[in-house]
This record gives sequence, C-alpha cells and structure tokens, in this order.
Amino acid sequence: MIELYDTGVWLVGGSEIVRDDAEGAANLRRLGKNISREEARKGAISYGILSAHNKSGDDKNLRLAFDSLTSHDITYVGIIQTARASGMEKFPIPYVLTNCHNSLCAVGGTINQDDHVFAFSAAKKYGGVYVPPHLAVIHTYNREMMAGCGKMILGSDSHTRYGALGTMAVGEGGGELAKQLVGKTYDIAGPQVVAVYLSGTPARGVGPHDVALSIIAAVFKNGYVKNKVMEFVGDGIKNLPVEFRNGIDVMTTETTCWTSIWQTDDRVEAYLEARGRKSDYRELRPADTAYYDGLIKVDLSSIEPSIALPFHPSNVYTIRELQKNGRDILAKAGEEGLKALGLPGLSLNLGAKYRSGAVYAEQAVIVGCSGGTFDNIMAAADILKGKSVGNGNFTLSVYPESQPTYLELVKNGAVAALMDAGALVREAFCGPCFGAGDTPANGDLSVRHATRNFPNREGSKPNEGQIASVALMDARSIAATALSGGRITAATEIDTAPGKYKFFFDRGIYEKRVYDGTGRPLPETELVFGPNIKDWPKMPALPDSLLVKIVSYITDPVTTTDELIPSGETSSYRSNPLRLAEFALSRKDPGYVKRAKETQALEEGRAKGAAAPELAAVIEKLRGLSGFAKLELSGFGIGSAIYARKPGDGSAREQAASCQRVLGGSANLALEYATKRYRSNLINWGILPFLVKDESALKPGDYLFFPDIKKAVAEKRESVRGYVIGGGTAEISLGLGDLTDTERQILIDGCLINYYAAH
Repeated sequence: MIELYDTGVWLVGGSEIVRDDAEGAANLRRLGKNISREEARKGAISYGILSAHNKSGDDKNLRLAFDSLTSHDITYVGIIQTARASGMEKFPIPYVLTNCHNSLCAVGGTINQDDHVFAFSAAKKYGGVYVPPHLAVIHTYNREMMAGCGKMILGSDSHTRYGALGTMAVGEGGGELAKQLVGKTYDIAGPQVVAVYLSGTPARGVGPHDVALSIIAAVFKNGYVKNKVMEFVGDGIKNLPVEFRNGIDVMTTETTCWTSIWQTDDRVEAYLEARGRKSDYRELRPADTAYYDGLIKVDLSSIEPSIALPFHPSNVYTIRELQKNGRDILAKAGEEGLKALGLPGLSLNLGAKYRSGAVYAEQAVIVGCSGGTFDNIMAAADILKGKSVGNGNFTLSVYPESQPTYLELVKNGAVAALMDAGALVREAFCGPCFGAGDTPANGDLSVRHATRNFPNREGSKPNEGQIASVALMDARSIAATALSGGRITAATEIDTAPGKYKFFFDRGIYEKRVYDGTGRPLPETELVFGPNIKDWPKMPALPDSLLVKIVSYITDPVTTTDELIPSGETSSYRSNPLRLAEFALSRKDPGYVKRAKETQALEEGRAKGAAAPELAAVIEKLRGLSGFAKLELSGFGIGSAIYARKPGDGSAREQAASCQRVLGGSANLALEYATKRYRSNLINWGILPFLVKDESALKPGDYLFFPDIKKAVAEKRESVRGYVIGGGTAEISLGLGDLTDTERQILIDGCLINYYAAH
C-alpha cells in the first residue's frame, strides 16, 4: 500500500508521523515538541547536505558547488567543448568520463571511438577520470568509486541518483556541468523535501523495480514530488540490501523529483568498505524532529510484482491484474500508446500478446544501472539455474553493470547458470536503455529491467512504420517469465528460494584500466579531434525585439526529450551539433527541421536587408499596430519556436535544446515544463522558456512579436507583452517563470558560451 499525505508532516524520533493539522499540533504538544516548521525543516537529512554545499549563505536561494561531476559518451564532448570555449583550463573537481552509451563502435563508422579517444586526451589534459568502454555503466562506477555519505554529485544523465549511498546526486543538462568546470555554481531556489517512509519487508519474489514502479505510479501524474527532494526514511530501510535500495533510488528520476537521499546504516558502511572506501561512510539520519512538505508512506510488505506497460514507467499494473484482465488492459495501453505516437495507420500489435488467457512477450532484457546489479542478476540466476528459456522465439539477454560485477558472477557460477539456461550474458552497456541494443522485431513486446519504456527506447522508428514496445519489470519476474516461454509471470508464483551470496569487489580491475588524472592535469597534452567532433556554431544574442514563428505545435499531454531529439543511433552524432540537429523531432514531427530552416533563412535574409514575401506580409500587419508604423527590418530579430503542452520529461540531454538553437530556435511555448533540467537546458542555450495560459490563442504557423524583449528580460517583468500574427493580430501576455539574475543574462547574451565570453 502507498499513501500520499495531503499535508506537511513532522517526523518525530524517526518513526512517528505527525500531520501538520490541528490534531497534529495537539500531538506535538503531547510529545513535548515545541518547534517551528522552519526550525524542524533543518532536521531533514537534505538540509544538512545542501547547506554544506551552498555558497550563497541563503537557504532560500542556493548556489551549490558539487564534489564531483560525471558524464558519458553521449554528453561529455559537448560539455568539454562548451567549457573550453568558456575559458576552462583544468577540471577544478573530479570529473568522471564514462563510455557506456556510444560503445557500439560499428555504428557511424569510427565516430564513436573517436569520441572515446577525445575523452581520454581530455582526461589527461585537464585532469579527469577516464573509464574505458565496456568496463562499467556510468552510475555503477560512481556508486562504486565516487559516492559517499554527505556528498553531492552532478551528472549529465538524468538517472544520476546515488541517494541510497548518502549522496545527493542531480542529473542535469551539460550547461550546468560546464558552469561547475569554470568555477561557477549551480543556482536553484531551496527545494521542498518530501519524506518517503518505508515500513515492512518485501515478499519473496518482489524486487526493487516492483517497489520503484509502484511509487512512480502513485506520484508521477499528480506531480507530488516534481522538482522536490525525495528523502527515504523509516524502519523498513534496514530490511533492504543496499543494491535493492540503489534499484529503487535510480528510478526516482521517473517521478520527476529533483534528487533523492536516504538515511544510512551499517549496510551502507559495509558496501563502501567492500570497495575500499570505508572513510566515505557516516551515518545520516533525520533529527529527532524533522519537518517535511509531504510524505509518501510505503508498506513494502504490500508491494506486488508489477509491470509498466508502454509507453511510460508510470503506466503500472500488478502482474496479477494483467493476468486477470489482460485483454482489456492491453487494449487500453494500445489505444493510449497510438494516441501518444500520433501516427495514423500504425499498429502496436499489443492485442496479439494476449493468447490462451495470458499475456506473452517475445524478448526480455536485464540491463544497466537499474537491472544489471549483482543482486538482481543473482536472483535471476537462482530462478533459472538448471532450467531452460527454451529454443522458441523468446530471448533473454543479461548485461552486468560493471566488470567487477561480471567477474564475481563468473567466479560464483551465476554466468554459467544463466548461459546454461539459454540466456545471453553481455558486457556493461546502456544501449538497451535508450534504443541502441537488443532492438526487437516490429510488433514485438520486450520486458526489461531497465530505466525507461518511452517510444523508440527499444530502437524502433515509428515514423517509418516500425514499432516495438517495452514493458518494465523486475529481474525476478523476468526470470520467471523466461521459464514460462515468455508468458508474463510474477516471481511470487514460482517456488525458488533465493540464495545468499557475498559480493567480493575486485578494485584492481579499475586500477589496471581506469585513467585517474584527478588533480594532475597535463596541459601540454593535445586534444584528439575526430572528423565528427565539431565546435558549437556561433549563437546570436537576444535582439531588442523578437519575431518568432511557431514551427511545431504538439498537443500531447507530455513531450519527452526522446521525442525532441531521438536516442538510439542518432547518439553517434552528438559531437556534431549541425549533423545532430537534422534529427530534431524527426520521430514526432518530421517536418520540423525543414520549417525551422525556412524560418532561419528568413532571419538570414532580414540581416542582409531582404524580406521574403511571407516576412513582408507579417511586417505589414505589425505596422498596422499602434506604435509600430515605422517598423523596419533592422528593428528586430527572427527565430523559430516550438509549442508543447508539457515538454522535457525524461533524459537530461542538453541536445533536446541545443538542436533547436542550432536550427535558429529562440523560444519554447508551454503550459508548463516537465522537468527543471529541460528548462535549464533551454536557458543555457538562449531559448526563452515562455509560459502560456491559453493554448487556443496560438496556432501552428503563427508568428509572435515581442517588442522590447531584451528590456523585459533585463527588467524582470512578470509578464511579457506580445502580439500573435496569424489570420489577424491579437495581443498576448506570456510569462517566463522564475529566473535568476545569471539566467536572465545568459538569455540576453544568447547562450552560456556567449555569457562566459562577455563576463
């Protein structure tokens, strides 16, 4: 059972929950706790860590300096290029460069390996940590070697979460890492903190993904924890192994929270000690009386094996529900999925997965920072030992999270058991999590212990008539499903007692292969540039007045970053801004790039003093407005804009914004932004994050004119006056939301690179 409190709460003695209402006030007096909310807020674990990293001296407006940074091979080239252009001479704090995303080096010719060679040269030149391909996925390496109690880590991957190890880790776009690399801070208003109170013990067969999916289902759609801190407390924590906690923690990203933190205990101490880092442990617990802005109460003993159907981790049903009402549930999922894709004539084929009274999948994958942990793979091996997944159409692939984990699985016989059962055991690789590995056949259903099941995350191309689907499940139930020939089966239905295993961490694997130049930059080292690694093109500053054209209009409830810039094979071009931009919105709105370029051409012509007929017609309408009779081409700039109701759910990848900017994008228009990190990406790339109250005031192809936009941004106006030019003209008022002084200046300068060049 999961319960969401509709009030703030006091947590007394770490176990007694007191509502913030009249009855709760009486209970506090009874307990002799005469403490204000503001003082009790300081009792949260989060408060102490944030305060220790805050350079502003103001709890309401934080300026955070992180202990270390981390990126993988989809993001680090752009970040280092941005930091170089902004004046970076060395990495001021430890920076881990991992190679777990673009490690299929046959994709795109040499360009993936060229990025790896670039990263190695950068680690030497600037003093960083280089983790070679296939050695570890990004978050596993950081758990094993970097996380520690009371630390903060910033990563350019949305699943940067090490809260179970006492580390507040934040996934952000590359611009925020570039700021840290040039000695600047991460600025954010003091976040609200929601307690996640765990009690009880999970039943045998229930795994971390079951708990995580259940929490996501309870909080995603209502925004209960959006941009907040999730702080895990309660006596149920002691009943969870650390890897079980890690598995829940990494999925908090899918709740849209900002970050997470857990109270720590001797199990965390043992985890760190086994990895040679006992000194990184200290006990973290809430104070005797701590105040939280909300509370999620989770009875672990009530959690059932669950499945998240396409196309979101919040689309959760218990496997028991799916078995009972499979036909109806699949029909609903198919209908909602097709509506989200918005591609007429496409078939998800989900109805065909229901046969003989059960639901079947063709493929299963256990992978990455969520699924590929030692405990998860051991649980699967216990279930499959001495049995077979069969020689039919169903396949099972297992990706251990790191070479130390892989080695231990070899030594204790788990790999042999899995291979003997017919599973394929592969190397550390994040590809199946984002569509670059184990792509199913058209119409297939893949069940995965992975992080996401968004459209295209399995590698298909719906706009080309290809579509496969991913459902998320725990490794234990995936193994049970494999034994059933692909029939979705809960691990609680089979009688397999889990074994007890001790994990022996061989640190020497990393010591032999990882380059660690932290604090020892070699400035004479030349960076190695492959032919696909290009500098960022020059970005224009914000003009005094701005004319934007809406070149894409998306009315889905939520638009993911995967839709804004697809993952999969496109990732190979992340080091080439112009080449990558060709893929922008390619699977959601294939005409976007052409329309954006046409608008970009209007600006190029305007700058040369020429107005195309379309632009001339718009200017003529503007001149009919009061005060603009003498408007000239030199009096404004032109950019394109995207309208989406709620853009930015999912990945932290900055390319979701930078590709728009490269194509001349100047603004996003939205009812709200799905995540703080996407909005930050827009700002760091000089894209105005407008907020719209009434979408009916806008239509595809409309122009919006914002006179004195630069002055409006600089003067911190709460609303920005503009004019919609379509069939006629109409005045409109838009907001920009809260912006720091630095963010306003970045928008005025045109992007983060320009900001650092000018200041």
